Amino acid sequence: MTAPILITGGAQRLGLAVAESLLANNQRVIITYRRKKPSVDHLIAAGAVAIHADFANQQGIEAAIAAIKSETHSLRGIIHNASDWDQEADTDDYGQLMHKMMQVHASAPYQLNLALADLLDASEGVADIIHMTDYVQEKGSKKHIAYAASKAALHNLTLSFAAKFAPQVKVNSIAPALVMFNEHDSQEYRTRALKKSVLEICPGPQEAVLAVEYLLRCQYVTGQTLHLNGGRHLK
Repeated sequence: MTAPILITGGAQRLGLAVAESLLANNQRVIITYRRKKPSVDHLIAAGAVAIHADFANQQGIEAAIAAIKSETHSLRGIIHNASDWDQEADTDDYGQLMHKMMQVHASAPYQLNLALADLLDASEGVADIIHMTDYVQEKGSKKHIAYAASKAALHNLTLSFAAKFAPQVKVNSIAPALVMFNEHDSQEYRTRALKKSVLEICPGPQEAVLAVEYLLRCQYVTGQTLHLNGGRHLK
């Protein structure tokens, strides 16, 4: 029996799409989720193991690590997808905002990678860690400053862990820009957002699924970032 792949934040958006794809291809999957929603039950029915986890606090990270270790003795890979998109406009407690963004996007992956390294080593063949970062890791963001900084930290963790865990584990990042709209996004916003990339499309979550599939199958790529931005950097 193949070792499972852990997907944090696997109950929504890109994480959900990746989990569904892996399960459809008979890959065992463990997801973490912060809030119970119909997609969690859907994934459980499809064969996934679901673990409640709140990475915004240290106790939640430690509880998730313990639950994962009690569930499996090996991991084929870890996909760090759990994320929050808080912005400075919604708070004046900037210290707490930065702490939360770094906790969710940098500290949680950092701790999970180290704590679960023995499970990755126990997998047959090469294992994978994939960090879901963001286009703003290199460009920054005027509206989401702390968020962008925390994603840049996650990008740097990719480099460090790729060197530390080689050759048994490949460690890479996927950095999406706009790949999915939210249901409440207005047509005006959608039109404006599409103009930010040279390809002028919103490809949908399947683009991330394809990127994950490639990184899981490749043999000679580590410490790299796969950019899903439609040529946005060329504008």
